[in-house]
Amino acid sequence: MLELTSKQRKILEKAAHNLDPIVIIGQNGVTDSLVQMVLNSLKAHELIKVKFNEYKEDRAEYANDIALRTDSTLVRIIGNVAIFFKENEDPSKRKIKLKKAAK
Repeated sequence: MLELTSKQRKILEKAAHNLDPIVIIGQNGVTDSLVQMVLNSLKAHELIKVKFNEYKEDRAEYANDIALRTDSTLVRIIGNVAIFFKENEDPSKRKIKLKKAAK
């Protein structure tokens, strides 16, 4: 899981602004197949939105669970939508280039 600076978080939020949710959490909650769908979407897009149609009151807990199970970063939860980011393992295929935080 990547630790984001506030500047990196803002960059990702801005990039996600016009994205539509790719995965929707419904009555079955966070299942293994939903986690696999999130993983596949992250592999293809790096930055995705997940919408909570159900379990809205537990969205923070479920979003953290998804982030852990997919080894992705939860960028932010806005309303009933969570934004996730996972950098492509192959640097040449990365769509979003984040500057590394200064140490």
